Amino acid sequence: MAKHIAIVEDETIIAQNYRDAFEKTGYRVSLFADRATALAALSTQLPDLAVIDVGLGDDIEGGFELCRELRALSSTLPIIFLTARDSEIDVISGLRLGADDYLTKDISLPQMLARVTALLRRIEALKQPIDQRQSIEHGELSIDEQRMTVQWRQQTVELTVTEFWICHALAQRPGHVKSRAQLMEAANVVLDDNTITSHVKRIRKKFQHLDSNFNCIETAYGMGYRWRV
Repeated sequence: MAKHIAIVEDETIIAQNYRDAFEKTGYRVSLFADRATALAALSTQLPDLAVIDVGLGDDIEGGFELCRELRALSSTLPIIFLTARDSEIDVISGLRLGADDYLTKDISLPQMLARVTALLRRIEALKQPIDQRQSIEHGELSIDEQRMTVQWRQQTVELTVTEFWICHALAQRPGHVKSRAQLMEAANVVLDDNTITSHVKRIRKKFQHLDSNFNCIETAYGMGYRWRV
């Protein structure tokens, strides 16, 4: 069955161009022009991935609000923000809300398709037979790939898809430094160094929300990050 992509974009021509490109690649696409309509439809049945414009008509941050609402429904739904705004504040705001990627509208359609495909590939990886997958138990940490869950001291850490794979990559080999490039590869996503840094900060905060003394993710300055032995 074709993967279902929801595009929330108020500019009709842009939305139709994206839809046509995705459909040619074999995806099933639903278009929404505003937050309310999108939320009503997606609350009933979540798509496989959502592409959301930050500014939706007069609702200049409607995309951010929609992301919050979708995250309340699913912590693992892949979400990509799409916007004409490229300020660092907007990027950080989007990532703090749990977006997996943040693209500006000047990105080419082939590049956008590549980013979407990379995100969906991570979901497909979870469908491998159980005997081909690895669960991780390390101290207070427990990672279950089958259910895509992370627990710390028997409490669930709510991670997005991107955060899950970054955490998994770090915990897989405690003590070994993972460069930002290696973390991007592990997460099957193309991001810049600052964005990887933002994701790692979010992961730390989520663990610290459960345990204020959490310090297992160390920065190896000039090199990357490692899970503390």
